Amino acid sequence: MSLEVAVAAPFKARAQDRLGQGEFVVALSLEREWFSPDQAKRLVDVALGRGLLASEDGDLVPQFDPAEVTVPEGFTPDESVLREQSTFESALDAVVAAGVEKQRAVAAINERQRALAVTIEAAAVLYAREQGVAVDRLAVDVREELAAEAGDAGGDPTDADDSGAA
Repeated sequence: MSLEVAVAAPFKARAQDRLGQGEFVVALSLEREWFSPDQAKRLVDVALGRGLLASEDGDLVPQFDPAEVTVPEGFTPDESVLREQSTFESALDAVVAAGVEKQRAVAAINERQRALAVTIEAAAVLYAREQGVAVDRLAVDVREELAAEAGDAGGDPTDADDSGAA
């Protein structure tokens, strides 16, 4: 995954397990010349949103082992890594990465959405879990979205089942 390679590169280059955001941005923009400083900051936001990075005490900490990621010679990330994926896209990508054929996954997700009368995001997270794919962060996002919608509709989001199912 190109995003993971771009995120791993500054940690690998400095052989550190945490970096300040400024240090991370400088590594991607000035040292590697992969992105402008603004684009590198956007990459931080995307990586945080996708769970590849965490922010701890003002530092960025990878949530994977950068040493396990290979940065190919001459690699340059595509600017598409700066695009934030929807919850549905993220869940679908995770299911496909786990070996499920994309068309089959989309059909199954759509069926669950129709049968359960839930959002496409909720159906995607449910399907991913059924396939044994870890989508805990996405499930939290879906719960928050559903709770917000229930609050808008006058429902009580505290009535939601907290058993771990999305």
